[in-house]
Amino acid sequence: MAKKQQQPEVKKMLRVTQVRSLIGYEQSQRATVRSLGLRRIRHTVEVPDTPQVRGMLFKVRHLVTVEEVNHETA
Repeated sequence: MAKKQQQPEVKKMLRVTQVRSLIGYEQSQRATVRSLGLRRIRHTVEVPDTPQVRGMLFKVRHLVTVEEVNHETA
C-alpha cells in the first residue's frame, strides 16, 4: 500500500513592526508593546497568530503595523 504524502503544514505568523514612539502613552500600552517583543521604532518581530496576540495588537494598533506571514513546515 502506498504511503500518503503529508501536506506541508502552514503555520500562520504575524510580522509586527513598531512605527510610533511610546512616549506619552499609557503604561499598559507600553507593557503590551514590550510583551510583543518590540524594543524600538522600526523593530520587527514575528509572533504566532493567536487570539491572545490579536487582542494585544488591537490594543496598540495605533503604534504598530501588522503583516501576515506564512511559514511552511514539513
